Amino acid sequence: MKTIGGTQIGLIGTGWTARHFLMSLDRQPGLVASRVLTRRRVDEVRDFPRPDLLTNSLSEVIDHADVIVECSGDPIHATDVVDAAFAAGLPVVTMNAEFHITAGSRFVGRGLLTEASGDQPGVLALLAREARSYGFEPLVYGNMKGFLNRNPSLEDMTFWGRKSGISLPMVTSFTDGTKVQVEQALVANGLGADIVRQGLLGPTEDVIQAGADQLCREAERLGRPIADYILSPKLSHGVFVAGRHDDRQRDALRYLKLGEGPYYVVLRHNIYVFLEIANSIRDLLDEGRILLDNGRRPVASVATIAKRTLEPGERIDAGIGSFAVRGEAVRIAEAPGHLPIGLLADAVVRRRVPAGAMLAMDDVEMPDDSLAHRAWREIEADCLSAVVPRAAAAAG
Repeated sequence: MKTIGGTQIGLIGTGWTARHFLMSLDRQPGLVASRVLTRRRVDEVRDFPRPDLLTNSLSEVIDHADVIVECSGDPIHATDVVDAAFAAGLPVVTMNAEFHITAGSRFVGRGLLTEASGDQPGVLALLAREARSYGFEPLVYGNMKGFLNRNPSLEDMTFWGRKSGISLPMVTSFTDGTKVQVEQALVANGLGADIVRQGLLGPTEDVIQAGADQLCREAERLGRPIADYILSPKLSHGVFVAGRHDDRQRDALRYLKLGEGPYYVVLRHNIYVFLEIANSIRDLLDEGRILLDNGRRPVASVATIAKRTLEPGERIDAGIGSFAVRGEAVRIAEAPGHLPIGLLADAVVRRRVPAGAMLAMDDVEMPDDSLAHRAWREIEADCLSAVVPRAAAAAG
């Protein structure tokens, strides 16, 4: 698959992740960026490291690529990109959890597609593999979040976006909790886990073991692993896996500074984002290894929740990073007809929706049907159809 000069990477997106990933390739022998897709006018893309690679043509990107790296952050756009890449027989590596929980299941098993390490879901998938190799039985796939404001102001988000060098929608989705809900929904779907409830538990704990213990007890109550997070401004950035181990090892695990048990925490603090994508590319191309996808029949989605009362005729340009709505993880079987936040774009509100309510698909009017919309309808129908036989079997 490698062409002369190295593996040719077609890059989708020109935002923070794409820019820094492109620069990181200077230190990655054998990986070469060939084209970069932008939906903006090429001459309007400022301060991009390689303006000579920019194009508005997806077909041009595909024609010059051995692998596609998708990090646009736009689930609807990413669905079209992945579909085109698969039609051309190209593997795809994503840094786009929003795409996976919206339409990603449509592509599982149809080609080589994986979420990259570097963002929390991919790093958690790696950490889970490591923990299992040590003999741990994972009960919790955990994220750590330092701050949460479910309805931040435009003024605050503008300030923090400029200070951090990231876009306004991105910093807003981080702050209002949408991002962690998306990430943990993907983790639940991809690692065969579940969620405890709508919106996750997110216990507030400054000691990671205390939060992990609480979440492990919930997982054992459910009888299956869960994906969730701990909220604390004092804990460092990172992810963790918590679970049980062989009880005969308790004294030895205590000696290894893992605590008294019965629940143990395997922790990773460092998340290197764009610097880790190259490892996922090599794993996919060299070994066909899929680190994480959304599964063929996901358990969780991320529904759209009104931040304030929405009135008929109000326009919402995009759901993720909006000041009108935010996302909450839900079990698909318990929220039929909900509007996935990744599908909400260029929408007009049809009827009054009170603050805190979950939006249904028919609460808004959206443009012509996209592939992402069609994919979601297929995914939801398949998931809901599986619920009836299970319920009947349980009743019988």
